Amino acid sequence: MSLTAHIPSHRKPRRSASKVALRAGVAGGVLSTIAVAGAAGPANAEPVTATIEMPTLTADLANTVAVSAEATQQVAHAYDLQAQQDEAAAKAAKAAKKDKAEAERKAEAEAKRKAEEAAKKKAAEEAAEKAAAEERASRSSERTTLSASADTSTGASASVGSSASTGSGNAATVVAFLKAQLGDAYVMGASGPNAWDCSSLVQAAYKTVGIDLPRVSQDQSVAGTQVGTSNLQVGDILYWGGAGSAYHVGVYIGDGQYLDAANPSKGVVIQDLSGYPASGAVRVL
Repeated sequence: MSLTAHIPSHRKPRRSASKVALRAGVAGGVLSTIAVAGAAGPANAEPVTATIEMPTLTADLANTVAVSAEATQQVAHAYDLQAQQDEAAAKAAKAAKKDKAEAERKAEAEAKRKAEEAAKKKAAEEAAEKAAAEERASRSSERTTLSASADTSTGASASVGSSASTGSGNAATVVAFLKAQLGDAYVMGASGPNAWDCSSLVQAAYKTVGIDLPRVSQDQSVAGTQVGTSNLQVGDILYWGGAGSAYHVGVYIGDGQYLDAANPSKGVVIQDLSGYPASGAVRVL
């Protein structure tokens, strides 16, 4: 007969498989211990009647395990989020570095382009200034030559209408002087060498052949012999307005053209009489 056959059965309500398995393992160990103790003890030992309470998995322990699992999951999620943020930051830094390099490249290219444009502009300005200086020097040389030629041909100043100032040679000298001033500016009251008004230009032209004319257009319009505009000769002084009250003068250069210091927008130019017919003319050569 088994030593444990007389032990009363104390059954508890059915539990879950996991709990039953756990308790079975514990019970097996306890019963083995009791069996060994019974074998070693006296034959007339008192029967074991104590009830052994199996350990149970309490709700608090289960809750603790669940909380621990959730905390672990949260930590894992936090690490994953941090990794994503670090990767995004690295990409942003790389993109910013690339954008900065591109911006610097564009800025350098723009600065180079502006420097080249400035250099070209400066070169063009220097070339234009050089050309203007050469033109001024050429005009000055022509004026000097004309002045010397006039001094040689006349020997001295002659009064208006005198025989010393007549002849086609003097008219050619006057026209040559006038053409040497083409392109000069028109400035009211100016008397050369690079800017004129209408009457100062006429006065300077005739001075090259020794003829002293009045300074203003009103007086120049009556300084010589009145001639009709249909019978003009090279070198005749043209005027616009009445004789003695003219407001503009120029010099007839042939082929229906005249040369004058026209206005601030045109400067010294050659124009056609057909476009702006003169009111009258005087002959001083």
